[in-house]
Amino acid sequence: MKKQLLVFILLFSFSFSTYTIYAQKFQNMAPVPPMGWNSWNRFGCNVNEKMLKETADMLVETGMRDAGYTYLVIDDCWHGERDSLGFIREHPDLFPSGMKALAEYIHARGLKFGIYSSAGFKTCAGRPASRGREYQDAMVYASWDVDYLKYDWCGTEGLSAYGAYMTMRDALYEAGRPVVFSLCEWGNSKPWLWGAQMGHLWRTTGDICAIFDGFEDHGTYKNLGVLQILDLQDTLRTYAGPDGWNDPDMLQVGNGMTVGEDRAHFTMWCMLSAPLMAGNDLRSMSPETIEILMNREAIAIDRDPLGIQGFPFKKEGDLHTWLKPLSEGRWAVCFLNRGRQDISLSIDWKQFTVKDELSGQQLDTKEHVYSVRDIWAKEDLGTTGKKDFTTLLPGHDVFCIVLTPVNAL
Repeated sequence: MKKQLLVFILLFSFSFSTYTIYAQKFQNMAPVPPMGWNSWNRFGCNVNEKMLKETADMLVETGMRDAGYTYLVIDDCWHGERDSLGFIREHPDLFPSGMKALAEYIHARGLKFGIYSSAGFKTCAGRPASRGREYQDAMVYASWDVDYLKYDWCGTEGLSAYGAYMTMRDALYEAGRPVVFSLCEWGNSKPWLWGAQMGHLWRTTGDICAIFDGFEDHGTYKNLGVLQILDLQDTLRTYAGPDGWNDPDMLQVGNGMTVGEDRAHFTMWCMLSAPLMAGNDLRSMSPETIEILMNREAIAIDRDPLGIQGFPFKKEGDLHTWLKPLSEGRWAVCFLNRGRQDISLSIDWKQFTVKDELSGQQLDTKEHVYSVRDIWAKEDLGTTGKKDFTTLLPGHDVFCIVLTPVNAL
């Protein structure tokens, strides 16, 4: 009996040690927030091979790839049926060349290929999902050369989010192909507390809609507007950083809001160090949409190597001021007009004195001079050593600047 017990203990210890080898995510996959394009916000279930190839081409032709938008992610509804052994297959009519060939097309253009599933039996659109098939699906994704997995939370009755995402994390790791793992759990189980163990980004709220202030009511659930999602972020900054990011959902830029609202939406996501996943039709973008998505100075705020999420510094009615510490002692300062009426914005350059305990960075415009850069006008505004600055801030828009230290007073 003692001998049998010893054998059991040895086997258990070996199994546990083997498990711990695989119980990890792929490391250093997202040192800065991932950027790319996802099909859902604009196309929903209307996905097919032709549209995705055209989108890949546009990511290159517009310069978006070179600006950082490298992931092309197919969201829900690409699925066909499982084969006789239970392996998932693409829908043969929508993807006649197959996912492997589509991945090759995307990779040949210097892009990375992303795909979608859910932790339940069915996806949110009712397609076959991964519950009970995690290791099979991970093997298929690896064989298709997938680089990114968005993993949703529909059809998950009775499941623990922590356990379900751990299972898929381990399956991806064992399949052997490095993958950025995007946890789309909607914030129900506070994934910011444990998400960094499982993946590289985690949704903090329900789905976004193309409304700046408000929501879409679908009866059993609501899609949230930009401001509604923003208001749920400012207590989560301690949990985000290199290789693990709070995800306030994908971008709605170019999907029906005003230019000012799109600009404010994009800027605030950059202030949050959020993943930037475009979701519009790249084949028919307006010049204004291109200008917003391609603003490299805004993108540099989002992807600053310090990796610190911004925070609200002051709230005065509809005027909210956000700060974000950047590398090399710089700071991003964003004035957000949440209301519809224009605001006469008068900036006292000496008002910014703050020590950010999270980053250890200090902004002190009383003791130091900073150069001032308007990231949307793309012009220098002098220094904080000059007199107050006044401008008109339109409703549902932003005025965003970067302060760079010059010298001590």
